[in-house]
Amino acid sequence: MKALVNRIIHSSVVDGPGNRAVIFLQGCNYTCSYCHNPETIHTCVHCGTCVTECPTGALRMEDGHVTWREELCCQCDWCIAVCPHMASAKVREYRAAEVMDLIKNDIPFIRGITVSGGECSLQRDFVVELFALAKQHDLTTLMDSNGSYDYTQDQDLMAVCDGVMLDVKAWNEQEHRKLTGKDSGPVIENAIKLAEARKLEEIRTVVVPDYLNNEETVDQITRVLSPYLEKMQIRYRISAYRPFGVREPYRSEFRVPTHEELERLAEIARNNGFSNLVLI
Repeated sequence: MKALVNRIIHSSVVDGPGNRAVIFLQGCNYTCSYCHNPETIHTCVHCGTCVTECPTGALRMEDGHVTWREELCCQCDWCIAVCPHMASAKVREYRAAEVMDLIKNDIPFIRGITVSGGECSLQRDFVVELFALAKQHDLTTLMDSNGSYDYTQDQDLMAVCDGVMLDVKAWNEQEHRKLTGKDSGPVIENAIKLAEARKLEEIRTVVVPDYLNNEETVDQITRVLSPYLEKMQIRYRISAYRPFGVREPYRSEFRVPTHEELERLAEIARNNGFSNLVLI
């Protein structure tokens, strides 16, 4: 099984516990306004806009398809900036075994692997195969997900996945739909199901003041999940919105929260029983 891979980070300490290799897959079923990696949302339509803009000639049009020559690329990401379709031509198609081969030199130095995106569950078969191979090397396996996939109904995936880091973007249905284009109901349901299965590694909320009711989201999701804290630790990562990578007009419209605003949200979570909090 092959998957479209946007990039691989060989060492990360912010994508799960310990030092981890992170595989970013291409494609997402959400269109979040504040997305920091909008180039991972869609797949390349080969329009050629980036080809004429590339300063080093690393992108070329061949037989109606944009091709990328990595050896010529200066990694300026100008192609991503000019893409009108929120995609990237700098994507490779890999089999799971090929990805494991690419990270084989990392294995002595990492605790596990995390598959992110885009939305990694859209390439579920690849993830199952990759995680099964990772288990052969005693690596832990995590998914970074928007929560739209019903994980607990997929026993084959849950058998090789140690946990899911779930984005809880907004509790309110209308806010969630405004932000992502999708309903929040499945996300909340899946958070509860994963907690019941002891597979909820982390929940994450990006704080966007004046655009989202972050207080409601933090309060409601921690109330719902607090009964499960007796049996497991659930980490809550409360992240400040940052403009890097965000497309206009949202980049100019959104405000970065203050440290005090993040602390107020953390206090709400603490009052509802959460102690494993990360503010970034």
